[in-house]
Amino acid sequence: MMNISLEGKRALVGGASSGIGKAIAIELANCGAEVVLMSRSEDKLVSALAELCANKGQKHSYLVTDFNDYERHRSIIEAFFEDNQIDILVNNTNGPLAGGIMSKTANDYQQAFDLLFRHAVQASLLTIESMKKKGFGRIINVSSMTVKEPNANLVLSNTMRTALVSWSKSLASDVAKDGITVNTVLTGFFDTDRLNSLMQMEAEKTGVSFEQVKQGKSASIPVQRLGEPREYGYMVAFLASEYASFLTGTAVPLDGGAATAMY
Repeated sequence: MMNISLEGKRALVGGASSGIGKAIAIELANCGAEVVLMSRSEDKLVSALAELCANKGQKHSYLVTDFNDYERHRSIIEAFFEDNQIDILVNNTNGPLAGGIMSKTANDYQQAFDLLFRHAVQASLLTIESMKKKGFGRIINVSSMTVKEPNANLVLSNTMRTALVSWSKSLASDVAKDGITVNTVLTGFFDTDRLNSLMQMEAEKTGVSFEQVKQGKSASIPVQRLGEPREYGYMVAFLASEYASFLTGTAVPLDGGAATAMY
């Protein structure tokens, strides 16, 4: 019987005050990891911290930082890694603004680059040396199915998330010999505030009700429902465990079977 234990491991989880990030943090804590929550809202972080299991003696904590302000975030995360070592890094941020190609400027792409690519690269590079010394490390990117099947209304996400997956594949090959795995989860439709916001925009644009849009999204998924954030937590806990030590350089779809591509 498989029993995931992350006792003795320390995880840093981005975007952990709500939604998928929070669900990941909860499940990692349930498996015994000590978790550092990272987000921009201290009030939400305090609330999320109270939900983490600590019955294995973990001392959870949080780090307040805004991914949208890259230069300030850079200084905060560098200071954090001067005094902290991490075994499990979960790169997760809020998504960039929706919109098609002709609605975006070069500056919009730069901001999305900082948000979705630059932060993940920086955090990964900062933690790799300590992971190498331990002979163990897990770098897990929270991404999107737009990497495989671009969404015309999410051009910034399409572009920058694909760049990160490509970079992560190269990184995985470089650090595999050191016991470090690098994997990406490609997110489908999950019941989160982000998806609800996008569905509300679609409802307003098409003139139909929010519920109709939501029902349509659910019907487009073979399992006939949206994903639950806790299910995301299960996937990340597996990728963070010893059971996934032979799995690296991958981009794993977590979408209820919605993707039409074979690979």
